[in-house]
Amino acid sequence: MGVLRVILTIIFVIDCIGLTAAVLLQEGKQQGLGTIAGAADTYWGKNKGRSMEGGLVKATTIMAVVFFVLAIILNLNF
Repeated sequence: MGVLRVILTIIFVIDCIGLTAAVLLQEGKQQGLGTIAGAADTYWGKNKGRSMEGGLVKATTIMAVVFFVLAIILNLNF
């Protein structure tokens, strides 16, 4: 069980670093005055799931779930 704990801890640390990087690379959700003028209805605003920003949102979600699951598993006393 010691080897499994070490492997999960290494994956946990890598996930923490990746999650931090993904959050820092995302753009802010504040659009400012651009939303009043309708700038949010551009091509990239409508197809955000296919853009890099959409990919970062999906990656953040997946890494956050992995983070919580690994945190729970690593805190179990087995």
